[in-house]
Amino acid sequence: MLQNDALSYPYASQRMTTYAQNGMVATSQPLAAQAGLDILKKGGNAIDAAIATAACLTVVEPTSNGIGGDAFALVWTKGKLHGLNSSGPSPTSISIDKVKERGLEEIPKFGWVPVTVPGAPAAWVELSEKFGKLPLTEVLQPAIDYAQNGYPLSPILSFYWEQAFKGYSNNLKGDEFKHWFETFAPDGRAPKAGELWKSEGHANTLRLIAETKGEAFYQGELADKIDEFSKKYDGFLTKEDLAAFKPEWVDPISVSYRGYDVWEIPPNGQGLVALMALNIAKGFEFSERDTVETFHKQIEAMKLAFGDGLKYITEADKMSVQTEELLSVEYAEARRQLITDEALTPTAGEPPRGGTVYLATADNEGNMVSFIQSNYMGFGSGLVVPGTGIALQNRGHNFSLDENHDNRLEPGKRTFHTIIPGFLTKGDQPVGPFGVMGGFMQPQGHMQVVMNAIDFKLNPQAALDAPRWQWMEGKTVQLEHTVPNHIAQSLARMGHKVEVAHNPGGFGRGQIIWRDPKTGVLAGGTESRTDGAIAAW
Repeated sequence: MLQNDALSYPYASQRMTTYAQNGMVATSQPLAAQAGLDILKKGGNAIDAAIATAACLTVVEPTSNGIGGDAFALVWTKGKLHGLNSSGPSPTSISIDKVKERGLEEIPKFGWVPVTVPGAPAAWVELSEKFGKLPLTEVLQPAIDYAQNGYPLSPILSFYWEQAFKGYSNNLKGDEFKHWFETFAPDGRAPKAGELWKSEGHANTLRLIAETKGEAFYQGELADKIDEFSKKYDGFLTKEDLAAFKPEWVDPISVSYRGYDVWEIPPNGQGLVALMALNIAKGFEFSERDTVETFHKQIEAMKLAFGDGLKYITEADKMSVQTEELLSVEYAEARRQLITDEALTPTAGEPPRGGTVYLATADNEGNMVSFIQSNYMGFGSGLVVPGTGIALQNRGHNFSLDENHDNRLEPGKRTFHTIIPGFLTKGDQPVGPFGVMGGFMQPQGHMQVVMNAIDFKLNPQAALDAPRWQWMEGKTVQLEHTVPNHIAQSLARMGHKVEVAHNPGGFGRGQIIWRDPKTGVLAGGTESRTDGAIAAW
Protein backbone atom coordinates (compact mmCIF):
# COMPACT_ATOMS: atom_id res chain seq x y z
CA MET A 1 0.00 0.00 0.00
CA LEU A 2 1.24 3.49 -0.83
CA GLN A 3 2.05 4.87 2.63
CA ASN A 4 4.53 4.72 5.46
CA ASP A 5 3.86 3.97 9.11
CA ALA A 6 0.82 5.28 10.99
CA LEU A 7 2.52 8.34 12.49
CA SER A 8 0.92 11.70 11.77
CA TYR A 9 2.73 14.51 10.04
CA PRO A 10 4.41 16.87 12.58
CA TYR A 11 2.15 19.82 11.72
CA ALA A 12 -1.02 17.80 11.37
CA SER A 13 -4.33 17.60 13.11
CA GLN A 14 -4.89 14.76 15.55
CA ARG A 15 -6.68 12.62 12.95
CA MET A 16 -5.13 9.34 11.95
CA THR A 17 -5.51 7.34 8.75
CA THR A 18 -8.75 5.35 8.73
CA TYR A 19 -8.65 1.66 7.77
CA ALA A 20 -11.51 -0.55 6.63
CA GLN A 21 -12.21 -3.51 4.38
CA ASN A 22 -15.83 -3.51 3.26
CA GLY A 23 -16.33 0.06 2.15
CA MET A 24 -15.33 3.69 2.65
CA VAL A 25 -16.68 7.17 1.91
CA ALA A 26 -14.52 10.25 2.44
CA THR A 27 -15.85 13.78 2.05
CA SER A 28 -16.14 17.18 3.72
CA GLN A 29 -19.39 16.62 5.62
CA PRO A 30 -20.05 13.82 8.15
CA LEU A 31 -23.75 13.52 7.30
CA ALA A 32 -23.00 13.09 3.60
CA ALA A 33 -20.28 10.53 4.26
CA GLN A 34 -22.66 8.54 6.45
CA ALA A 35 -25.35 8.71 3.76
CA GLY A 36 -22.96 7.13 1.27
CA LEU A 37 -22.01 4.42 3.73
CA ASP A 38 -25.68 3.65 4.40
CA ILE A 39 -26.15 3.04 0.68
CA LEU A 40 -23.18 0.66 0.67
CA LYS A 41 -24.68 -1.26 3.55
CA LYS A 42 -28.00 -1.54 1.69
CA GLY A 43 -26.26 -3.37 -1.15
CA GLY A 44 -25.20 -0.45 -3.28
CA ASN A 45 -21.73 -0.21 -4.78
CA ALA A 46 -19.17 2.59 -4.69
CA ILE A 47 -20.90 4.33 -7.59
CA ASP A 48 -24.25 4.35 -5.78
CA ALA A 49 -22.48 5.64 -2.67
CA ALA A 50 -20.83 8.43 -4.64
CA ILE A 51 -24.17 9.56 -6.08
CA ALA A 52 -25.84 9.46 -2.67
CA THR A 53 -23.01 11.43 -1.10
CA ALA A 54 -22.95 13.98 -3.91
CA ALA A 55 -26.69 14.58 -3.75
CA CYS A 56 -26.53 14.83 0.02
CA LEU A 57 -23.73 17.41 -0.22
CA THR A 58 -26.01 19.74 -2.19
CA VAL A 59 -28.13 19.85 0.97
CA VAL A 60 -25.61 19.68 3.81
CA GLU A 61 -22.92 21.84 2.19
CA PRO A 62 -24.75 24.30 -0.11
CA THR A 63 -21.98 26.83 0.47
CA SER A 64 -19.86 24.88 -2.04
CA ASN A 65 -22.16 23.06 -4.45
CA GLY A 66 -25.75 22.57 -5.52
CA ILE A 67 -28.21 20.98 -7.89
CA GLY A 68 -27.50 23.80 -10.34
CA GLY A 69 -23.76 23.06 -10.60
CA ASP A 70 -21.45 20.82 -12.64
CA ALA A 71 -19.74 17.50 -11.91
CA PHE A 72 -16.85 15.31 -13.04
CA ALA A 73 -16.02 11.72 -12.10
CA LEU A 74 -13.30 9.12 -12.47
CA VAL A 75 -14.67 5.61 -11.95
CA TRP A 76 -12.57 2.47 -11.55
CA THR A 77 -14.64 -0.63 -12.20
CA LYS A 78 -13.89 -4.07 -13.65
CA GLY A 79 -10.24 -3.26 -14.26
CA LYS A 80 -10.73 0.00 -16.16
CA LEU A 81 -10.78 3.71 -15.39
CA HIS A 82 -13.68 5.69 -16.89
CA GLY A 83 -13.98 9.49 -17.08
CA LEU A 84 -17.23 11.48 -17.01
CA ASN A 85 -17.40 15.15 -17.95
CA SER A 86 -20.74 16.56 -16.91
CA SER A 87 -19.96 20.26 -17.22
CA GLY A 88 -22.62 22.26 -18.99
CA PRO A 89 -22.01 24.67 -21.87
CA SER A 90 -22.90 28.31 -22.22
CA PRO A 91 -26.41 29.08 -23.53
CA THR A 92 -26.74 28.98 -27.30
CA SER A 93 -28.13 32.52 -27.37
CA ILE A 94 -25.15 34.18 -25.67
CA SER A 95 -22.20 35.82 -27.43
CA ILE A 96 -19.40 38.29 -26.75
CA ASP A 97 -21.27 41.01 -28.65
CA LYS A 98 -24.49 40.45 -26.69
CA VAL A 99 -22.64 40.63 -23.38
CA LYS A 100 -20.84 43.81 -24.40
CA GLU A 101 -24.14 45.33 -25.51
CA ARG A 102 -25.10 45.20 -21.84
CA GLY A 103 -22.19 47.49 -21.03
CA LEU A 104 -19.98 44.72 -19.67
CA GLU A 105 -16.24 44.44 -20.31
CA GLU A 106 -15.93 41.07 -18.54
CA ILE A 107 -18.25 38.28 -17.47
CA PRO A 108 -19.70 39.25 -14.05
CA LYS A 109 -19.67 36.96 -11.02
CA PHE A 110 -23.38 37.20 -10.24
CA GLY A 111 -26.69 37.28 -12.05
CA TRP A 112 -27.80 35.56 -15.24
CA VAL A 113 -24.90 36.35 -17.58
CA PRO A 114 -22.43 33.81 -16.06
CA VAL A 115 -25.03 31.03 -15.73
CA THR A 116 -24.23 27.89 -17.73
CA VAL A 117 -26.24 24.67 -18.12
CA PRO A 118 -26.13 22.66 -14.85
CA GLY A 119 -24.52 19.24 -15.30
CA ALA A 120 -24.64 17.68 -11.83
CA PRO A 121 -28.11 16.05 -11.99
CA ALA A 122 -27.26 14.50 -15.35
CA ALA A 123 -24.02 13.12 -13.87
CA TRP A 124 -25.93 11.34 -11.10
CA VAL A 125 -28.33 9.81 -13.61
CA GLU A 126 -25.59 8.78 -16.04
CA LEU A 127 -23.48 7.13 -13.34
CA SER A 128 -26.51 5.34 -11.92
CA GLU A 129 -27.65 4.03 -15.30
CA LYS A 130 -24.19 2.85 -16.38
CA PHE A 131 -22.68 1.47 -13.19
CA GLY A 132 -25.15 1.63 -10.29
CA LYS A 133 -26.89 -1.29 -8.60
CA LEU A 134 -29.71 0.41 -6.69
CA PRO A 135 -32.56 2.52 -8.12
CA LEU A 136 -31.94 6.26 -8.13
CA THR A 137 -35.01 6.79 -5.95
CA GLU A 138 -33.32 4.83 -3.16
CA VAL A 139 -29.91 6.40 -3.69
CA LEU A 140 -31.20 9.99 -3.46
CA GLN A 141 -33.48 9.32 -0.48
CA PRO A 142 -30.95 10.36 2.22
CA ALA A 143 -30.50 13.74 0.54
CA ILE A 144 -34.26 14.13 0.19
CA ASP A 145 -34.74 13.35 3.88
CA TYR A 146 -32.18 15.95 5.00
CA ALA A 147 -33.69 18.59 2.74
CA GLN A 148 -37.23 17.78 3.88
CA ASN A 149 -36.62 17.41 7.61
CA GLY A 150 -33.55 19.58 8.14
CA TYR A 151 -30.17 19.06 9.77
CA PRO A 152 -27.95 21.02 12.20
CA LEU A 153 -25.12 23.02 10.63
CA SER A 154 -21.55 21.99 11.35
CA PRO A 155 -19.06 24.66 12.54
CA ILE A 156 -16.98 25.35 9.43
CA LEU A 157 -20.06 25.14 7.21
CA SER A 158 -21.71 27.86 9.31
CA PHE A 159 -18.61 30.05 8.99
CA TYR A 160 -18.70 29.99 5.19
CA TRP A 161 -22.48 30.41 5.14
CA GLU A 162 -22.09 33.58 7.22
CA GLN A 163 -19.33 34.84 4.90
CA ALA A 164 -21.53 34.24 1.87
CA PHE A 165 -24.50 35.97 3.48
CA LYS A 166 -22.43 39.06 4.21
CA GLY A 167 -21.02 39.14 0.69
CA TYR A 168 -24.36 38.61 -1.00
CA SER A 169 -26.04 41.21 1.23
CA ASN A 170 -23.53 43.76 -0.02
CA ASN A 171 -23.53 42.75 -3.69
CA LEU A 172 -26.91 41.25 -4.63
CA LYS A 173 -29.42 44.09 -4.85
CA GLY A 174 -31.77 43.11 -7.68
CA ASP A 175 -35.20 41.55 -7.29
CA GLU A 176 -33.96 38.38 -9.01
CA PHE A 177 -31.74 37.61 -5.99
CA LYS A 178 -34.48 37.63 -3.34
CA HIS A 179 -35.04 33.89 -3.70
CA TRP A 180 -31.48 33.17 -2.53
CA PHE A 181 -32.15 35.05 0.71
CA GLU A 182 -35.56 33.38 1.14
CA THR A 183 -33.93 29.95 0.74
CA PHE A 184 -30.61 30.29 2.54
CA ALA A 185 -31.33 33.10 5.03
CA PRO A 186 -35.01 32.56 5.88
CA ASP A 187 -34.70 34.41 9.20
CA GLY A 188 -32.90 37.36 7.64
CA ARG A 189 -29.47 35.97 8.57
CA ALA A 190 -27.28 32.97 7.98
CA PRO A 191 -28.07 29.96 10.19
CA LYS A 192 -25.50 29.31 12.92
CA ALA A 193 -23.64 26.15 13.93
CA GLY A 194 -26.04 23.71 15.55
CA GLU A 195 -29.14 25.41 14.14
CA LEU A 196 -31.46 23.49 11.85
CA TRP A 197 -31.88 24.38 8.19
CA LYS A 198 -34.12 22.73 5.62
CA SER A 199 -35.49 23.37 2.14
CA GLU A 200 -38.68 21.62 1.10
CA GLY A 201 -38.25 22.97 -2.42
CA HIS A 202 -34.84 21.31 -2.58
CA ALA A 203 -36.38 18.03 -1.36
CA ASN A 204 -39.12 18.16 -4.01
CA THR A 205 -36.54 18.86 -6.74
CA LEU A 206 -34.39 15.90 -5.70
CA ARG A 207 -37.49 13.71 -5.59
CA LEU A 208 -38.47 14.72 -9.12
CA ILE A 209 -34.93 14.09 -10.40
CA ALA A 210 -34.95 10.63 -8.82
CA GLU A 211 -38.42 9.63 -10.00
CA THR A 212 -37.92 10.81 -13.61
CA LYS A 213 -34.21 9.93 -13.91
CA GLY A 214 -33.43 13.57 -14.52
CA GLU A 215 -36.04 14.20 -17.19
CA ALA A 216 -37.95 16.67 -15.01
CA PHE A 217 -34.81 18.79 -14.68
CA TYR A 218 -33.81 18.86 -18.34
CA GLN A 219 -37.11 18.54 -20.19
CA GLY A 220 -39.99 18.67 -17.69
CA GLU A 221 -41.45 20.90 -15.02
CA LEU A 222 -38.15 21.94 -13.45
CA ALA A 223 -36.80 22.93 -16.86
CA ASP A 224 -39.93 25.02 -17.38
CA LYS A 225 -39.38 26.80 -14.05
CA ILE A 226 -35.74 27.55 -14.89
CA ASP A 227 -36.76 28.82 -18.33
CA GLU A 228 -39.51 31.03 -16.88
CA PHE A 229 -37.15 32.51 -14.28
CA SER A 230 -34.52 33.19 -16.94
CA LYS A 231 -36.96 34.90 -19.30
CA LYS A 232 -38.32 37.10 -16.50
CA TYR A 233 -34.89 38.61 -15.88
CA ASP A 234 -33.54 38.61 -19.44
CA GLY A 235 -31.27 35.61 -18.94
CA PHE A 236 -29.71 33.68 -21.80
CA LEU A 237 -30.41 30.14 -20.49
CA THR A 238 -33.43 28.41 -22.05
CA LYS A 239 -35.24 25.09 -21.70
CA GLU A 240 -33.87 24.21 -25.14
CA ASP A 241 -30.33 24.51 -23.72
CA LEU A 242 -31.30 22.19 -20.89
CA ALA A 243 -32.95 19.63 -23.18
CA ALA A 244 -29.89 19.48 -25.43
CA PHE A 245 -27.43 18.66 -22.65
CA LYS A 246 -25.83 15.23 -22.30
CA PRO A 247 -22.82 14.26 -20.14
CA GLU A 248 -19.77 13.04 -22.02
CA TRP A 249 -17.75 9.90 -21.31
CA VAL A 250 -14.10 10.75 -21.90
CA ASP A 251 -10.75 8.98 -21.88
CA PRO A 252 -8.80 10.11 -18.80
CA ILE A 253 -5.34 11.62 -19.36
CA SER A 254 -2.25 10.78 -17.33
CA VAL A 255 1.46 11.18 -16.75
CA SER A 256 3.85 8.64 -15.33
CA TYR A 257 5.36 9.83 -12.05
CA ARG A 258 8.05 7.73 -10.36
CA GLY A 259 6.42 4.41 -11.20
CA TYR A 260 2.82 5.53 -10.70
CA ASP A 261 0.29 6.88 -13.19
CA VAL A 262 -1.56 10.04 -12.16
CA TRP A 263 -4.93 10.43 -13.88
CA GLU A 264 -7.13 13.46 -14.55
CA ILE A 265 -10.11 14.40 -16.71
CA PRO A 266 -8.99 15.99 -20.03
CA PRO A 267 -9.82 19.62 -20.87
CA ASN A 268 -12.01 21.60 -20.44
CA GLY A 269 -10.88 20.82 -16.86
CA GLN A 270 -7.69 22.16 -15.30
CA GLY A 271 -6.43 18.70 -14.31
CA LEU A 272 -3.99 19.15 -17.20
CA VAL A 273 -2.23 21.81 -15.08
CA ALA A 274 -1.51 19.31 -12.30
CA LEU A 275 -0.12 16.81 -14.81
CA MET A 276 2.09 19.40 -16.50
CA ALA A 277 3.48 20.47 -13.12
CA LEU A 278 4.24 16.87 -12.12
CA ASN A 279 5.82 16.26 -15.54
CA ILE A 280 8.19 19.15 -14.88
CA ALA A 281 8.84 18.18 -11.25
CA LYS A 282 9.75 14.58 -12.00
CA GLY A 283 13.01 15.78 -13.57
CA PHE A 284 14.18 16.83 -10.10
CA GLU A 285 15.09 14.70 -7.09
CA PHE A 286 13.34 15.55 -3.81
CA SER A 287 14.96 14.03 -0.75
CA GLU A 288 13.01 15.95 1.92
CA ARG A 289 9.68 17.69 1.98
CA ASP A 290 10.37 20.63 4.27
CA THR A 291 13.26 22.31 2.50
CA VAL A 292 13.31 25.59 0.63
CA GLU A 293 14.56 23.77 -2.49
CA THR A 294 11.51 21.49 -2.50
CA PHE A 295 9.05 24.35 -2.01
CA HIS A 296 10.77 26.54 -4.62
CA LYS A 297 10.88 23.88 -7.36
CA GLN A 298 7.28 22.80 -6.71
CA ILE A 299 6.07 26.40 -6.89
CA GLU A 300 8.07 27.18 -10.04
CA ALA A 301 6.82 24.04 -11.80
CA MET A 302 3.24 24.93 -10.91
CA LYS A 303 3.64 28.51 -12.12
CA LEU A 304 4.89 27.30 -15.51
CA ALA A 305 2.04 24.81 -15.79
CA PHE A 306 -0.53 27.49 -14.96
CA GLY A 307 1.06 29.82 -17.51
CA ASP A 308 0.12 27.32 -20.17
CA GLY A 309 -3.17 26.25 -18.61
CA LEU A 310 -4.63 29.73 -18.34
CA LYS A 311 -3.76 30.43 -21.98
CA TYR A 312 -4.73 27.18 -23.67
CA ILE A 313 -7.33 25.26 -21.63
CA THR A 314 -10.90 25.44 -22.84
CA GLU A 315 -13.22 22.95 -24.53
CA ALA A 316 -10.88 20.33 -26.00
CA ASP A 317 -11.72 20.85 -29.68
CA LYS A 318 -11.35 24.63 -29.30
CA MET A 319 -7.77 24.49 -27.93
CA SER A 320 -5.05 25.85 -30.21
CA VAL A 321 -2.64 23.16 -28.96
CA GLN A 322 -3.19 19.50 -28.22
CA THR A 323 -3.13 17.97 -24.75
CA GLU A 324 -0.50 15.47 -25.89
CA GLU A 325 1.80 18.33 -26.91
CA LEU A 326 1.52 19.98 -23.51
CA LEU A 327 2.27 16.66 -21.76
CA SER A 328 5.19 15.63 -23.95
CA VAL A 329 8.51 14.78 -22.31
CA GLU A 330 10.28 17.24 -24.61
CA TYR A 331 8.04 20.14 -23.60
CA ALA A 332 8.35 19.32 -19.89
CA GLU A 333 12.14 19.36 -20.23
CA ALA A 334 12.07 22.72 -22.03
CA ARG A 335 9.89 24.23 -19.30
CA ARG A 336 12.05 22.67 -16.56
CA GLN A 337 15.11 24.46 -17.96
CA LEU A 338 13.46 27.78 -17.10
CA ILE A 339 13.62 27.02 -13.37
CA THR A 340 16.58 28.66 -11.63
CA ASP A 341 17.33 29.72 -8.07
CA GLU A 342 15.26 32.87 -8.55
CA ALA A 343 11.45 33.17 -8.65
CA LEU A 344 10.12 33.60 -12.17
CA THR A 345 7.09 35.38 -13.55
CA PRO A 346 5.05 32.70 -15.36
CA THR A 347 4.20 32.99 -19.04
CA ALA A 348 2.80 30.49 -21.50
CA GLY A 349 5.21 28.54 -23.66
CA GLU A 350 4.95 27.30 -27.23
CA PRO A 351 4.76 23.50 -27.13
CA PRO A 352 5.96 21.50 -30.13
CA ARG A 353 3.07 20.99 -32.48
CA GLY A 354 2.01 17.44 -33.16
CA GLY A 355 -16.22 28.44 -2.09
CA THR A 356 -16.56 22.88 -4.69
CA VAL A 357 -17.05 19.54 -2.90
CA TYR A 358 -14.97 16.44 -3.41
CA LEU A 359 -15.68 12.88 -2.40
CA ALA A 360 -14.07 9.48 -2.75
CA THR A 361 -15.74 6.10 -2.37
CA ALA A 362 -14.67 2.46 -2.46
CA ASP A 363 -16.44 -0.87 -1.95
CA ASN A 364 -15.45 -4.50 -1.41
CA GLU A 365 -16.04 -5.38 -5.08
CA GLY A 366 -13.04 -3.32 -6.22
CA ASN A 367 -15.03 -0.29 -7.43
CA MET A 368 -13.62 3.14 -6.60
CA VAL A 369 -14.91 6.62 -7.46
CA SER A 370 -13.30 10.04 -7.50
CA PHE A 371 -16.12 12.60 -7.76
CA ILE A 372 -16.30 16.39 -7.64
CA GLN A 373 -19.09 18.92 -8.11
CA SER A 374 -19.45 22.66 -7.65
CA ASN A 375 -21.54 25.77 -8.14
CA TYR A 376 -18.32 27.85 -8.31
CA MET A 377 -17.55 30.73 -5.95
CA GLY A 378 -19.50 29.26 -3.06
CA PHE A 379 -23.24 29.41 -3.67
CA GLY A 380 -22.73 30.41 -7.31
CA SER A 381 -24.57 33.11 -9.25
CA GLY A 382 -26.78 34.22 -6.36
CA LEU A 383 -29.83 33.01 -8.29
CA VAL A 384 -32.17 30.39 -6.85
CA VAL A 385 -35.01 29.17 -9.03
CA PRO A 386 -38.17 30.04 -7.04
CA GLY A 387 -39.59 27.17 -5.00
CA THR A 388 -37.01 24.61 -6.15
CA GLY A 389 -33.88 25.07 -4.04
CA ILE A 390 -31.87 25.08 -7.30
CA ALA A 391 -28.94 27.48 -6.83
CA LEU A 392 -27.57 28.17 -10.30
CA GLN A 393 -23.83 28.13 -10.95
CA ASN A 394 -21.79 31.05 -12.30
CA ARG A 395 -19.22 28.97 -14.18
CA GLY A 396 -19.38 31.27 -17.20
CA HIS A 397 -17.39 33.85 -15.23
CA ASN A 398 -14.25 32.03 -16.44
CA PHE A 399 -14.90 32.85 -20.10
CA SER A 400 -12.83 35.56 -21.76
CA LEU A 401 -14.39 38.35 -23.83
CA ASP A 402 -11.17 38.57 -25.85
CA GLU A 403 -11.97 37.27 -29.36
CA ASN A 404 -8.41 35.93 -29.70
CA HIS A 405 -8.31 33.93 -26.46
CA ASP A 406 -8.68 30.13 -26.61
CA ASN A 407 -11.25 30.31 -23.81
CA ARG A 408 -13.28 33.09 -25.43
CA LEU A 409 -17.04 33.10 -24.88
CA GLU A 410 -18.98 31.34 -27.62
CA PRO A 411 -22.53 29.97 -27.82
CA GLY A 412 -22.87 26.39 -26.55
CA LYS A 413 -19.26 26.15 -25.39
CA ARG A 414 -17.82 24.69 -22.18
CA THR A 415 -15.45 27.02 -20.36
CA PHE A 416 -12.13 26.43 -18.59
CA HIS A 417 -13.23 24.45 -15.56
CA THR A 418 -11.59 24.47 -12.13
CA ILE A 419 -13.09 21.30 -10.61
CA ILE A 420 -11.02 18.14 -11.12
CA PRO A 421 -11.11 14.61 -9.66
CA GLY A 422 -7.83 12.68 -9.47
CA PHE A 423 -6.92 8.99 -9.48
CA LEU A 424 -3.71 7.02 -8.97
CA THR A 425 -2.75 3.65 -10.45
CA LYS A 426 0.37 1.50 -10.47
CA GLY A 427 0.77 -0.87 -13.39
CA ASP A 428 -2.69 -2.24 -14.09
CA GLN A 429 -3.83 -1.92 -10.48
CA PRO A 430 -5.77 0.92 -8.86
CA VAL A 431 -4.16 2.73 -5.95
CA GLY A 432 -7.17 4.94 -5.45
CA PRO A 433 -9.05 8.22 -5.76
CA PHE A 434 -7.82 11.57 -4.45
CA GLY A 435 -8.84 15.18 -4.79
CA VAL A 436 -8.42 18.66 -3.36
CA MET A 437 -11.23 21.13 -3.99
CA GLY A 438 -10.92 24.93 -3.98
CA GLY A 439 -10.92 26.90 -7.25
CA PHE A 440 -7.46 27.39 -8.73
CA MET A 441 -5.93 25.69 -5.68
CA GLN A 442 -7.08 22.32 -7.01
CA PRO A 443 -4.22 21.36 -9.36
CA GLN A 444 -1.80 22.81 -6.81
CA GLY A 445 -3.33 20.59 -4.14
CA HIS A 446 -3.21 17.59 -6.46
CA MET A 447 0.49 18.11 -7.09
CA GLN A 448 1.32 18.50 -3.40
CA VAL A 449 -0.76 15.51 -2.27
CA VAL A 450 0.70 13.23 -4.96
CA MET A 451 4.25 14.26 -4.08
CA ASN A 452 3.54 13.90 -0.35
CA ALA A 453 2.41 10.34 -0.97
CA ILE A 454 4.99 9.23 -3.54
CA ASP A 455 8.13 11.31 -2.95
CA PHE A 456 7.82 11.73 0.81
CA LYS A 457 5.94 8.50 1.62
CA LEU A 458 3.29 10.10 3.82
CA ASN A 459 0.18 8.09 4.68
CA PRO A 460 -3.17 9.41 3.38
CA GLN A 461 -4.02 11.51 6.43
CA ALA A 462 -0.52 12.94 6.75
CA ALA A 463 -0.41 13.69 3.02
CA LEU A 464 -3.51 15.86 3.47
CA ASP A 465 -2.49 17.44 6.78
CA ALA A 466 0.94 18.60 5.62
CA PRO A 467 1.30 22.41 5.28
CA ARG A 468 0.43 23.73 1.82
CA TRP A 469 1.47 26.55 -0.43
CA GLN A 470 -0.57 28.27 -3.12
CA TRP A 471 0.69 30.30 -6.07
CA MET A 472 -1.58 33.32 -6.50
CA GLU A 473 -0.25 35.40 -9.42
CA GLY A 474 3.06 36.71 -10.71
CA LYS A 475 5.64 36.00 -8.01
CA THR A 476 3.11 35.97 -5.17
CA VAL A 477 2.78 32.75 -3.17
CA GLN A 478 0.76 32.15 -0.03
CA LEU A 479 2.02 29.80 2.65
CA GLU A 480 0.02 28.26 5.44
CA HIS A 481 1.16 29.57 8.81
CA THR A 482 2.35 26.06 9.67
CA VAL A 483 5.10 26.23 7.02
CA PRO A 484 8.41 26.61 8.90
CA ASN A 485 9.45 30.26 9.12
CA HIS A 486 12.95 29.66 7.77
CA ILE A 487 11.40 28.35 4.53
CA ALA A 488 9.23 31.45 4.18
CA GLN A 489 12.24 33.70 4.72
CA SER A 490 14.40 31.77 2.24
CA LEU A 491 11.69 31.87 -0.43
CA ALA A 492 11.46 35.64 0.01
CA ARG A 493 15.21 35.93 -0.53
CA MET A 494 14.79 33.96 -3.78
CA GLY A 495 12.42 36.60 -5.12
CA HIS A 496 9.06 35.16 -4.11
CA LYS A 497 6.53 37.61 -2.74
CA VAL A 498 5.53 35.58 0.32
CA GLU A 499 2.23 35.97 2.13
CA VAL A 500 1.56 33.91 5.26
CA ALA A 501 -2.12 32.97 5.63
CA HIS A 502 -3.67 32.01 8.96
CA ASN A 503 -7.06 30.96 7.54
CA PRO A 504 -6.67 27.40 6.20
CA GLY A 505 -9.83 27.68 4.11
CA GLY A 506 -8.01 29.00 1.05
CA PHE A 507 -5.71 26.00 0.74
CA GLY A 508 -8.29 23.50 -0.45
CA ARG A 509 -10.05 20.56 1.13
CA GLY A 510 -9.09 17.06 0.12
CA GLN A 511 -9.85 13.36 0.50
CA ILE A 512 -7.85 10.21 -0.23
CA ILE A 513 -8.64 6.48 -0.33
CA TRP A 514 -5.85 4.00 -1.16
CA ARG A 515 -6.42 0.26 -1.59
CA ASP A 516 -3.87 -2.39 -0.63
CA PRO A 517 -3.60 -4.63 -3.74
CA LYS A 518 -2.80 -7.73 -1.66
CA THR A 519 -5.39 -7.56 1.11
CA GLY A 520 -8.01 -5.17 -0.27
CA VAL A 521 -7.74 -3.09 2.92
CA LEU A 522 -8.72 0.54 2.39
CA ALA A 523 -6.77 3.43 3.93
CA GLY A 524 -8.47 6.84 3.98
CA GLY A 525 -7.57 10.39 4.87
CA THR A 526 -9.91 13.34 5.19
CA GLU A 527 -9.41 17.08 5.35
CA SER A 528 -8.50 18.69 8.66
CA ARG A 529 -9.24 22.15 7.21
CA THR A 530 -12.99 21.54 7.14
CA ASP A 531 -15.70 19.38 8.74
CA GLY A 532 -14.17 16.39 6.97
CA ALA A 533 -15.24 12.84 7.76
CA ILE A 534 -14.68 9.24 6.74
CA ALA A 535 -17.47 6.72 7.07
CA ALA A 536 -16.23 3.13 6.83
CA TRP A 537 -17.03 -0.46 7.70
